[in-house]
Amino acid sequence: MARPKANQITERELEVMQVFWDQGAQTAAEAQSALAERKSRELAYTTVATLIKILVDKGFLKQTNDKRPFTYAPIRSFKDVSSTLVGDLINRVFGGSREQLLIRMLEQKKLSKKERQLLEDILKEKKS
Repeated sequence: MARPKANQITERELEVMQVFWDQGAQTAAEAQSALAERKSRELAYTTVATLIKILVDKGFLKQTNDKRPFTYAPIRSFKDVSSTLVGDLINRVFGGSREQLLIRMLEQKKLSKKERQLLEDILKEKKS
């Protein structure tokens, strides 16, 4: 698989971003600890710090203070990033066809009552 463009987010970077979206601003050590709680294996502090630096350079996180330990906060929201990723998936995998994406999603597993109601609500809202 081709390496993602520099401005795209990798799977491991996305894991780090999930911590910031869920818990807000924090230090690299706090993010490392939160990641360890979520995953079956721990990432080294230097790995987490490197991923945070990359996310800052890509414009996903920002440093919020000038003294150590540095604190970082998300710049881009989950909604923004997930929308971009879904759009990229639709374009790369389904040739721009949202219909094909929906078909594949619905073939995977039957919708729950909650999911069906949410989908109906979204469709009704779009008609208004």
